[in-house]
Amino acid sequence: MGAGTDGQGRPAVARLLGAVARTRTGKDGVPAAGRAKAAGRKPAGRDGQRNVSLFRRIFLLNAVGLTVATALLLGPVTVSTPILPGEALVVVLGLALMLVLNAFVLRIGLAPLQRLGRAMATADLTHPGARAPVTGPAEVAELITTYNTMLDRLETERATSSARALSAQEGERRRVSQELHDEVGQTLTAVLLQLRRVADRVPGELREEVSQAQEATRGSLDEIRRIARRLRPGVLEELGLHSALRSLAGEFTTHGLSVTHHLDADVPPLNDEAELVVYRVAQEGLTNTVRHAGADRAELRLRRVTDGVELLVRDNGRGPGRAREGAGITGMRERALLVGAAFSLGPAPGRGTDVRLRITTTGGWSPQQRPGATTAADTATDTGTGTDTDTATASEGDR
Repeated sequence: MGAGTDGQGRPAVARLLGAVARTRTGKDGVPAAGRAKAAGRKPAGRDGQRNVSLFRRIFLLNAVGLTVATALLLGPVTVSTPILPGEALVVVLGLALMLVLNAFVLRIGLAPLQRLGRAMATADLTHPGARAPVTGPAEVAELITTYNTMLDRLETERATSSARALSAQEGERRRVSQELHDEVGQTLTAVLLQLRRVADRVPGELREEVSQAQEATRGSLDEIRRIARRLRPGVLEELGLHSALRSLAGEFTTHGLSVTHHLDADVPPLNDEAELVVYRVAQEGLTNTVRHAGADRAELRLRRVTDGVELLVRDNGRGPGRAREGAGITGMRERALLVGAAFSLGPAPGRGTDVRLRITTTGGWSPQQRPGATTAADTATDTGTGTDTDTATASEGDR
């Protein structure tokens, strides 16, 4: 396959033009300019200096140069042989002037294309909202507008596909959690009851082994229940976000990590999707703290801000560094996009890592407050005292 072609032998330029054409017409077959007019907006690149196209600018400049050259050839102007220094100076200055004017026009005309190229090179769908400024001649402005429209569509499609994927993931987690609870949990409970009956009948020298088997079964049953709770946070569905975050802080409080939580009572209510995103981001943030940060303290904070709700997970570990983002952080970003929230990860003041999630009023507020979502006890700031030393969670992401 030659350079500049795709797998079907089509030139790269043809593919680009095809993509632009598809974007300009959109899914409904209506041109972008037509949609802009229907919406009451003026098509980009049709006002002021944009009425003069790049082709016309270059053509007029070259026409002026050729006209001047023709006038000199047909006029009474003569050049000595050999050429005199003054005449050579005039020719050089004229040529220099033409080159400067040509470079000036090209620089102004192609600058929007250069900015568009930089915007295309730095485009990242996980950081939506960045758009190339619509400037330049009419056809260049139309191209930039088409590119921005394409980004809008791609971001919308990505958000839709991410929503489907995350919804399917949560559904699978609920199914696995239910099966663990109903099937494996019930089976282990039956085994534990049978061992208890057997313990009363076996000879004395075997009772110690039966007791050990009981303890192992009981430990496995507790572990199954913990995994089921992490896969499906029942406390979030039953008692609300504040109780779920307090429980999460307690789960991650180990002998090596002290988790404090600060949960404001006046946090506006969120819808189910937004609450689940907040919970999963907090869970993944604490998971990364345990696995990668090397921290001994972490803070979980939920507070009301001017434009919505903010979640903060802060640790005193080694900081984020410059390592490539793993699946865990990418997953948090995608969850934030699902509810239109802003996600950021960076160094904490002094030392450590800050994970922030901010949900605005358009990202997840709901007029109906869930039962148990806020209580007076939520204003308390306390340190978890849980003794569970198992720090693994259902999330497989990494920092």
